[in-house]
Amino acid sequence: MSRILTGIQSSGKPHLGNILGAILPALDLARHSENDCFYFIADLHSLTTVKDAALLKENTRAVAAAWLACGLDTSRHTFYRQSDLPQVAEFTWYLSCFTPYPMLANAHSFKDKSDRLKDVNAGLFVYPVLMAADILMYDAQFVPVGKDQKQHLEITRDIANAVNKYHTSELLVVPEASIREDVMTVIGTDGQKMSKSYGNIIDVFATEKTLKKQIGTIITDSIPLEEPKEPESCNVFNLYKLLASPEAVEEMANLYRRGGYGYGHAKSALLGVILDRFAEERKRYEFFMQNPEVLEERLKEGAEKAAETANVVLSRLRSALGYS
Repeated sequence: MSRILTGIQSSGKPHLGNILGAILPALDLARHSENDCFYFIADLHSLTTVKDAALLKENTRAVAAAWLACGLDTSRHTFYRQSDLPQVAEFTWYLSCFTPYPMLANAHSFKDKSDRLKDVNAGLFVYPVLMAADILMYDAQFVPVGKDQKQHLEITRDIANAVNKYHTSELLVVPEASIREDVMTVIGTDGQKMSKSYGNIIDVFATEKTLKKQIGTIITDSIPLEEPKEPESCNVFNLYKLLASPEAVEEMANLYRRGGYGYGHAKSALLGVILDRFAEERKRYEFFMQNPEVLEERLKEGAEKAAETANVVLSRLRSALGYS
């Protein structure tokens, strides 16, 4: 049995792209394996960009509610909030002392913003070390990542190998990247990749009124209603086909090509399929958001389970470094 670890930031509320591209695939992996899965909310990472305490807390609660609403079984797997385990900060310091400066200077998380250093805080610079601590402190063997996170996993491996080499022992488990080649790219309302930073999200857990408003902002061309349209070039259709049945997708494509079918009709259909597809998830999400004490209890239980492993690994490293 292998240990698999997955984390998701709480820099914003989960949107359709997060659900289809990260949460559902991760939960599907858990359901179809006997592996020991650790899932955590990376709220410490979020502090690099979100400084408002109330907003960070609300985002974290929303992320937790989304995972549980989508079917995460906390009786089988470990689900916790990163900041509930302060051990990770101590672990990060130890790892940082084995991490060369050029490695962090070449990390994408820093390099992409290095042309405007006044906007870069130290937390962003050491982001890969905290990520390494998140993984190594739980003896994770496999970490599912998209191609954009592959470099950070390689940094984690390099740090683990440096610690092990210095102590001539396998103190830390060196994790393997489980590259997901089929990561779903979900477009936003403007046709770019859906992202909180672009302001182009569709929030499947929003009220129906808000959801309808978001879908209404999806950018389309100006072809008149009565004229035929090419479905594959339409943002609305490309979102619809991610959620609807093959038969429904084919029917909509035929309506586009036939003419007399406007983008307003397509947006209404998209709203309908989202409300139908996520009906139960929306109910469960609302329950958890309205009952934060239930949510907190689940996270507390998960943190206690995670701490059992974290304390063993931390003690192992502390002892090797002479701090026991």
